[in-house]
Amino acid sequence: MSTHVPSRDGPRRSDSRFGLRLVLVAGAFLVGVVPFTLLALLVRNSWSPLHALDVDIARTMEAWMSARPRWRRLAHTLSDWVWDPFVFRILVLVLCVWLWRRGARRLVVWAITAMAIAAALSGLTKVVIARARPEDAVTSAPGGSFPSGHTLTATVGAGLLLLILLPVVPRRSRPVAWCATVVSAFGVGCTRVALGAHYLSDVVGGWILGIAVLAATSGAFAWWRHDTGPPAPDTDAGLEPGIHPAKPGH
Repeated sequence: MSTHVPSRDGPRRSDSRFGLRLVLVAGAFLVGVVPFTLLALLVRNSWSPLHALDVDIARTMEAWMSARPRWRRLAHTLSDWVWDPFVFRILVLVLCVWLWRRGARRLVVWAITAMAIAAALSGLTKVVIARARPEDAVTSAPGGSFPSGHTLTATVGAGLLLLILLPVVPRRSRPVAWCATVVSAFGVGCTRVALGAHYLSDVVGGWILGIAVLAATSGAFAWWRHDTGPPAPDTDAGLEPGIHPAKPGH
């Protein structure tokens, strides 16, 4: 009668995989956090070249928008209604309800966690940097200027919608989904600068931090899914095996 002796290689391989995943998640976060931190330090210390560029763009956009009321109204509509942070939070909340009913509970946790981290980092950074908003702006907004909360929320919210729903989008429609995501994240930043609610560096900071949050949380989620459930059968199955891809040609 033979006796099975557990191999020591198993725990070692597990530890190796754990370390590799930890490095990958940390690396994904640092890819965004490092440039964001450098930008925040430049803003906090009012680095002359950056400050001059921000002020020059703000004044140019203020003059341009003031002379074009139709463009100003369009920017207000897009910024305050179509791409408002509240809209993205509602969309993610509706998505979470749908996911919960389909049994994709881990995706719900990921989506809520990513949005919560984005909101917390935005609020904390605004307090730490304490940057005043542009003067003589076309519109007014409360709170600090760096980073742009609209841009950060749009980047994370639109990114979540894309990453979660892409597997169920027909293949021929996926370029449209990608375009809608990019336009939403990029467009809201442009409207905030155009309206004078933020400097250009505020918007860039929102984009960078949003991408960092998405990269780190999606990496952590993929790690969690791999350790707590069966992997997806192929790359088209998306981030959660419970959300099935659309059939080819549909």
